[in-house]
Parts: sequence; structure tokens; C-alpha cells
Amino acid sequence: MNTIIDLEEDYCAHNYQPLPVVLVHGEGVYLWDDEGQNYLDMMSAYSAVSHGHAHPRLVKTLIEQAQRLAVVSRAYYTDKLPQFLERICLLTNQDRALPMNTGAEAVETAIKAARKWAYKVKGVENDKAEIITCAGNFHGRTIAIIGFSSEAQYRDGFGPFPAGFKSIPFGDASALEAAITPNTAAFLVEPIQGEAGIIVPPDGYLAECAEICNKHNVLLICDEVQTGLGRTGEFLACQHDDVQPDGLILGKALGGGLLPISMFLARDDVMGVFNPGDHGSTFGGNPLAAAVAFEAISVLGEEKLPERSKELGAYFIKRLRSLDTPFIKDIRGRGLFIGMEIDPTKATARAVCEELLRNSILSKETHDTVVRFTPPLIITKEELDWAFARIKHVFETMERMNSAA
Repeated sequence: MNTIIDLEEDYCAHNYQPLPVVLVHGEGVYLWDDEGQNYLDMMSAYSAVSHGHAHPRLVKTLIEQAQRLAVVSRAYYTDKLPQFLERICLLTNQDRALPMNTGAEAVETAIKAARKWAYKVKGVENDKAEIITCAGNFHGRTIAIIGFSSEAQYRDGFGPFPAGFKSIPFGDASALEAAITPNTAAFLVEPIQGEAGIIVPPDGYLAECAEICNKHNVLLICDEVQTGLGRTGEFLACQHDDVQPDGLILGKALGGGLLPISMFLARDDVMGVFNPGDHGSTFGGNPLAAAVAFEAISVLGEEKLPERSKELGAYFIKRLRSLDTPFIKDIRGRGLFIGMEIDPTKATARAVCEELLRNSILSKETHDTVVRFTPPLIITKEELDWAFARIKHVFETMERMNSAA
């Protein structure tokens, strides 16, 4: 076994199950291992690398800002943060933003804001606020967040969990209306569920949920950590249903594949519940992150990455659906946010990803049955055609192996 892999296995907590490859370099849509072999990245670090690896403009911004000023905490004003906040608030039609680092931190921020809004604005009795979430959700791995997860593995051995959450089926707007009570503060939802297997709800679902939330004075909070910033073919996935959420969670691609950057954005009456000392983060909103995020947003627009995702995603989904193999049960997605469901009687998604690795394509399974294809949004049609040929070859190989067994 590779000694680097041995070293990580010896010293790192075994909370991940990496594919057996040691990556040492990345550029654009390609990655290289420690033996010089190159791979097409069809994973993008769970959508964090939408701009591609080492985008020249983003690297230049990172270096220049790191040499100038990186972190001083928010004990002081800095020049880069307000410029970025103005840009992102205007782009998302939100009034204010609270910058953090990871997606889970931004979700926790949204939960705190929703609860305090319920008490201070809506008039819910203290400690009675409820937040509705969906089965199959993935919003992070903090204690509060896994407490409202429907995945047994995420929860097992980590209780007890905070109360105040209620779960409903994803994609069923009538279930949302039935679950709302006078104590309901918010509905927290992914426009498209990622870790659940790239689950796309029925057309109009989010718009119907928005109407229900508005009717009952409930905040609609969209977690777009994975789906936002062009991944699904719109700047925000909620825009497919022409929905303006009351609160918005962003992360991953916001850092341009270079830094962890996240934020919760909301209208004034929601964000206004925070007072100095209520919430914070030493690194959240640091000048280095703000400068990189500002440039990342600029690149998204100037290189028309959402438009590329829409066009190329539709093209690639059509090609994948043309595959004639008993291994595939379903192809689903929107833009370049694509899931391939594998028939578990034929193979595991892990086995497919391992065979893809042997054919110079990097992807990753979600649960046991879905392979995700979420390449950098800078990928070309020709590169997708090459990927399709490799994927087709993988299934032909696996069919021969099954026949010979």
C-alpha cells in the first residue's frame, strides 16, 4: 500500500473512507496523483471547486491579500468585508449577511436567527420555537444538525440531541402545511437534496412551500451550500421556482476552492435580532476570505458559469440517460449537479467509483447506491464527452466481470 495512505490511516481519525489515490496537484478540471497519473475531477470537492482547481484569478487574489492582511478578527473593521457583503446581498436580494467559515456553521447561524426571530418578532413563547426540516436532509454534522437528521449513522452514539425540530417528507408541500403550528419559526430545506442522492423535488414544490410559509408567517430558509452559486444552472437553485427565501445559506464554492467561506443571509427583521456578543467567529469574514469570495463571485458572472452549468448539465444528463446497462436505475439532476443511481443487485456505488478511478475519473458515492457527477463548472463539452466514453467503458467492463463470475 502507498506509504502516504498508511501514514494517514495510522494518524487520522477514520471518519472518512477515501478512495485509494494520493492527490498532489490540481489545475482546472484535472488532478494528479503522486505517481504522475492525471484524472478528470467529476466531484469538485462536493461542489466547493466550481471554478476549477487553482483558478489563476483566485490564486492571484489569495496571494496578494495574504501578503497584505489575512486575519484580525471582527474586533475591528476591515476594507474587504463590506465590499463583498454589499456584492453578495445585492446578488441574492437579501438585506444583510453574517459571514462564517463552514456550511454547518452557517446553518447553526440560521437556526439561531430563526429561533430568536420567533421570540422577538413573531411572539412565540420562549423555548417553544420549532423548525421544520425534511427527511433525507444534510445540513452538516454538528450535534444540533445531526439531531434532526433522518440518517441513523449520523446520529448513532452521539445523543442526546436538542429538541425543537420536526421532520416531514421532502417534496411534499402538503406535509409542510400540516406540520406548521403557531410555534413554527422556520422551514429549513435544500432546494435539491445532495447527500440524499441528488433528489430533485417536483416542479413548483419550493414555490408552493414559499406560499405556505408566507401564509403562516414562517421563515423559508434555503440551504444552498451545495446547490448555490451556479451549480444547478441558476445562480441559486431556488430561482428555478422563482422563489425569494427569507433566509439563505451559502458556502463551498463561495471560497473558490481555496478557502472555507460560508454565510447566512436574510432580510432586516431576521438579521436584526442579533446584538453584539450574540454570535460570532474568529475567522468568519476575515479579509482574506472576503477578498477571495468577492473575486469568486466576479468570476462566476464574468465566465458565465451558471449558464455553462445549465447547458452542459442538460447535455450530459441526456448522454448518461442513453447508456444501455442494467447497472443504472436512474439518472437525475439539474445543471451539473447529477446523480446516477446504481442497481444494488448489480453493484455498489463504491465499486463503480473504484472502477471509475481505474479509468482516470474521480467521483464519489453517496450512501450505497448513488454516484455523483458534479464537475467544475469550467468543464468543456469535449471533456464531458471523454468522461462519457470512460463511464460507458466502465459499465461494459463491469458487465463482463459479472458475466464471468
